[in-house]
Amino acid sequence: MSTIGYENWAVDLAEVGAVYPFQGWEVAMTVVGVLFWLGWHRIQFIRESEHLENAKRLGEREKITRSLERY
Repeated sequence: MSTIGYENWAVDLAEVGAVYPFQGWEVAMTVVGVLFWLGWHRIQFIRESEHLENAKRLGEREKITRSLERY
């Protein structure tokens, strides 16, 4: 099976050009990758912020303050 239309690879590859699949999609794939990366970071930021806020509210505040002031 050939993704670029060549059935026989016994040719000069310098004249063939790109020999990888999805030729011409480099810019679109890069844009999709960057958008996915930015979206993932945004989701992680929101989830970690919620987690830290919940952790901040855990425990008894007076007991924690006394323990910290002791040192």
